[in-house]
Amino acid sequence: MGAFDQMRGGLVAVNVGQPRTITWRGRSVRSGIWKEPVAGRRRVGALNVDGDAQADLIGHGGEHRAVFVYQLESYRYWEAELGRRLAGSGRFGENFTIAGLADEEVCIGDRFTIGSAQFEVTQPRVTCFKVGIRLDEPRMPALLTGHRRPGFYLRVIEEGEVGPGDEIVRVAGGTHGLSVAQVSDLLYSSDHDGGALRRALDVEALSDGWKGSFRALLAQVERGGAGNSGLAPERRPLAWTGLRRFRVADVIRETAAVSSFVMEPEDAGPLDAFAPGQFVTVRLPAASVTRSYSLSALGDGRRLRISVKREGRASSLLHDVVGAGDIVEVGAPRGDFVLPPAGATPMILVSAGIGVTPLLTMLAAVADGPSGRPVTWIHVARSSAEHALASEARAHLARLDRARSQVRYTQPLDDDRVGRDFDAVGRLTAADLSALDLPPDAEAFLCGPPAFMRAVEADLVELGLRPERIHTERFGADAPDPAAQPHLPAEPPDTGPLVSFARSGIAVRFDGRWGNLLELAEACDVPADWSCRTGVCHRCESGLVAGAVEYDPAPLDPPAGGYALLCCARPRDDVTLDL
Repeated sequence: MGAFDQMRGGLVAVNVGQPRTITWRGRSVRSGIWKEPVAGRRRVGALNVDGDAQADLIGHGGEHRAVFVYQLESYRYWEAELGRRLAGSGRFGENFTIAGLADEEVCIGDRFTIGSAQFEVTQPRVTCFKVGIRLDEPRMPALLTGHRRPGFYLRVIEEGEVGPGDEIVRVAGGTHGLSVAQVSDLLYSSDHDGGALRRALDVEALSDGWKGSFRALLAQVERGGAGNSGLAPERRPLAWTGLRRFRVADVIRETAAVSSFVMEPEDAGPLDAFAPGQFVTVRLPAASVTRSYSLSALGDGRRLRISVKREGRASSLLHDVVGAGDIVEVGAPRGDFVLPPAGATPMILVSAGIGVTPLLTMLAAVADGPSGRPVTWIHVARSSAEHALASEARAHLARLDRARSQVRYTQPLDDDRVGRDFDAVGRLTAADLSALDLPPDAEAFLCGPPAFMRAVEADLVELGLRPERIHTERFGADAPDPAAQPHLPAEPPDTGPLVSFARSGIAVRFDGRWGNLLELAEACDVPADWSCRTGVCHRCESGLVAGAVEYDPAPLDPPAGGYALLCCARPRDDVTLDL
């Protein structure tokens, strides 16, 4: 055996803790990152050290993340970097504080004995904002990955007892010798080497979550895509950047409350194809109003169509002010709620009200294509008077050999006829879905009011559909409490770049009271996802429809063009966000 095969370290401390709730930035945060050292020996089971627990079982815990390890040497490193002492152990949320075994030396798949237990290295730490709270250093999630000192997780191969002073001995090496630091770099930096990704995927010990990220990254590398699809969905290249001037060619009244707007580029340039299900952001220059709407018809290379229900200021202005010949500004089609590639997988398309629009383009694409995939079309409306685009849906369905339709009216008119206009009376229930005998291997796409989508999604899961095969599209705020609907902040500023939240329908100027666009979104109760808050994890990646941003801190791996990381972005000028 060489020197590497004799790698040894020592267990300095065993740390455990139970989840606790703290107040952070005016909100309650529950976390198990507060660990304290314990005396004596502790048993380590398949999922935990005795006495320990995790609050977030999505990011922490489970078989492949049973024990988190951090090195004493990294404590000393951070003391020098931060200029303060980090007394005790467990400060980084680790279960085992160890001496030796640096992240640049330990490899994924390495096996170690500690006390009477045996462990296998499965993955680097997943970055999280809570370590920043624990250490009172908001930059810490980015620093851990940027300085290549993330720490690592262990899977328990043989349960047993461990205690401070135990020797840590490597008994087996991981496939390909990929270190914890190297694997962390593959995901959290811009160095997405295809060969290294393939080697990482060949490491049996690597956790399933990291393998899924690396598969997505490898596909992106092989296609030459931009961004980081290991952390956020791969982004299709945008047909144009910013807002483009379009002339309204026609306005078609579909129902008393819904009108379709057909738009063509003012420059008469061609339009690239878009994915069925995508949307565009529309700005009315005269009123400085911005809103996002699903495209409701397949593109023909010359025109785009949106179908808009009158509800709210922006849609009312479209209905009342915009007519044929008027100019609007339009962002390129975007969105991840899209028809999957052609194939034989059954599809379930479920909509309510104006939620029909993105699903109608999917239905049209299937009808135009050669796949012949089975389609179940489900739509809920009040009556024929409010059933927008009904004739188009029927025409598409008539062209499909393997399609069935279930249209329900909740308040049918006296002359609405079952079998002609609709199929059943009443809201869509779990029993209704069950009676349709839906294929459990189907891909389902849902669009409609938030409460409708939540109920249908839960019913479909109960019927056996896999959650990852159920896709939803939301416009506007999804908040059960009306007080949490998007709103202007208290005392909105009069100066600064204008930030328009296209989905939420509000615009506010940005000033020094907010450190970044995520903080502004939170002040306005605009729904935005996030985790690290330092430009590492890409959870806050959102569409940048128009304008430019600057970053502080700079992200480790920039997003694709037309997108921004809200947690570290500030507007350089007026911006429009897909939120």
